[in-house]
Amino acid sequence: MPRKKSMLGYRGLHVPNGLKDTLRPFVRDTFFIVSGIFSAAFGLESFLLPNRFIDGGATGISLLVSEITFMPLSALIILVNAPFLYMAYKVIGKQFAIKACIAILGLALTLVLVNFPEVTQDKLLVAVFGGFFLGAGIGLSIRGGSVLDGTEVLAIFLSRKWGAKIGDIIILINVVIFLAAAYLLSIEAALYSMLTYLAASKTLDFVVEGIEEYTGVTIISQKSEDIRKMVIEKMGRGLTIYPARGGYGKNGSQQEYEVIYTVITRLEIRKLHLEIDHIDPNAFVVMNSINDTRGGMVKKRLLKH
Repeated sequence: MPRKKSMLGYRGLHVPNGLKDTLRPFVRDTFFIVSGIFSAAFGLESFLLPNRFIDGGATGISLLVSEITFMPLSALIILVNAPFLYMAYKVIGKQFAIKACIAILGLALTLVLVNFPEVTQDKLLVAVFGGFFLGAGIGLSIRGGSVLDGTEVLAIFLSRKWGAKIGDIIILINVVIFLAAAYLLSIEAALYSMLTYLAASKTLDFVVEGIEEYTGVTIISQKSEDIRKMVIEKMGRGLTIYPARGGYGKNGSQQEYEVIYTVITRLEIRKLHLEIDHIDPNAFVVMNSINDTRGGMVKKRLLKH
């Protein structure tokens, strides 16, 4: 007599595909956010706080106020980020604001409940590694669809109001913070704090963008067909071909040609240059950085050497 199949199935729990699609991103985001919280808390308690160093952004404001007023950093992180969370709700959306609120509360609770030991008193090591762990924490939280520092939310909000670039606004905010640190703490502390900020921002970029910084390549050549075959067969990349017409010289001479566009990783740039030089040394090549890609052939194939 055949066994009756239950909801658990014959070999363990059966999870519907729709539920899997919901659980996977939730588990991934939770992992990134929790890892980010502990990394940031470790950077703060083991490096920055004992040595009176600060960072940029909302975290830097919290550290600076904590040094001046001796208020607990955990409470200041919540208070300073509160208006930014409201902006996040208005500017970005409810879901992002909720996740950011949970992440910031999680960081505050971790600072209260978990005691991280002081690692070193060497100022250079404190600046570099304190910034590294703090930047990694903020970057991991961003990978999880959240944020531990509300400065970028403020920058997005102000850029929409004033029409300024987000990067320029972030720089302006941090200049004010470091000037305040120089006045209220010391010039030396402000300089080391700037080094901390540079380490944190570079680490954040690395964590968010990853090691595979992508490059978009536009190729114009009389031998476009040969280059097309090379990109597909030797580079193992997909590409887009579109017709174009160019002009040059005093008389505005025009000619029609095919433009090739493809995306490669930075590890393949040298190989692409060598292959193009072999086919057409006079080819016109334009490259531009791309933070990330989705779909296509870029992430599906291993690099060939």
